[in-house]
Amino acid sequence: MGLESDLFCSNLVRRFGNHLAVDHVSVDIPAGTFFSILGPSGCGKTTLLRLLAGFDRPDSGDIHIRGERMNRVPPNRRPVNMVFQHLALFPTMTVGENIGYGLKRQKVPAAQRRRRIAQVLEQVGLPGLEQRNPQQLSGGQRQRVALARCLVLKPTLLLLDEPLGALDLKLREQMKVELKHLQKAFGTTFVYITHDQSEAMMMSDRVAVMRNGRFDQVAPPEELYREPATPFVAGFVGDNNRISGDLVAIRDGLADIRRPDGSTVQGRVAGELELGQPVSLFVRPEALVLTGEALQTGFSGAQARVKTTLFDGANSRVEADSLGETIYARLPQDGSAPRMHEDGPIRLAWDPQLARVFAAEEG
Repeated sequence: MGLESDLFCSNLVRRFGNHLAVDHVSVDIPAGTFFSILGPSGCGKTTLLRLLAGFDRPDSGDIHIRGERMNRVPPNRRPVNMVFQHLALFPTMTVGENIGYGLKRQKVPAAQRRRRIAQVLEQVGLPGLEQRNPQQLSGGQRQRVALARCLVLKPTLLLLDEPLGALDLKLREQMKVELKHLQKAFGTTFVYITHDQSEAMMMSDRVAVMRNGRFDQVAPPEELYREPATPFVAGFVGDNNRISGDLVAIRDGLADIRRPDGSTVQGRVAGELELGQPVSLFVRPEALVLTGEALQTGFSGAQARVKTTLFDGANSRVEADSLGETIYARLPQDGSAPRMHEDGPIRLAWDPQLARVFAAEEG
């Protein structure tokens, strides 16, 4: 356990019958960290959050908050607060009464409550709205009131269970930035649950990618993106292309992969590999170069046929087919892409150091 850990979990296990929802999860989260747990539906992330909040108990393992063991401490006695997807603001209370509800339960004197409510409203960018009704606020303002209601209690941990899921796209993008700024301003440790990789990657200091009750990888967002530890992380975090084949050679850390048509592609070895086994090469769309000419020195590449182009401003891309596998490549903004037409040939090239090769059976 780190000396400055706000949260330390050791080998947490939670079973429901024969289903292992949380499978020996261990994690150490330093104070003041924005920590996200990212994974698909059913991977165990909400169950894990309930264990941290005290709404459920682990079958084995330990939870420590600021060095104190919490396994049997009830939710109302833990230095933890929680924001849900549905904000659950009290509709018959004003904004100030909503925020001050927990303080009143703690028997904080009225004058002190008013000062702390005014202070936290200033911090979340809603000064002077104490007397408003929640129904009079926008979706983003209600989100900030829900955060203020938790942060005014000065919890060690703030747990957030997909809090942006009910917002429209534009507001969700805005709230990602605001949440990141608020977390830095308050210095509170956030543990954020989401299935949306964009939320996790944009806001977090560290991200745990969860699958089947376990953490596949825990790392800063850039490391998850550039150095995925497993095929699942490579495929789940960010857009990625998968090219399949058999491993025929390893030279200087690079894997040679023979595809069904006999052609060979290259990528950097990731994990234990054996010659002859099926493997998967992952390469990001932005790492691909579109060319109608011979490959430049040191590059690998694959022949493909254009299926369509997809316009999305700066993220416009071409969709191509290579031996039955769909591959996306980012279109350059300077107009340097070769001329293409639907069902026409195109060569996709990449620096092998920017591709990762995993054993196929791990995916």
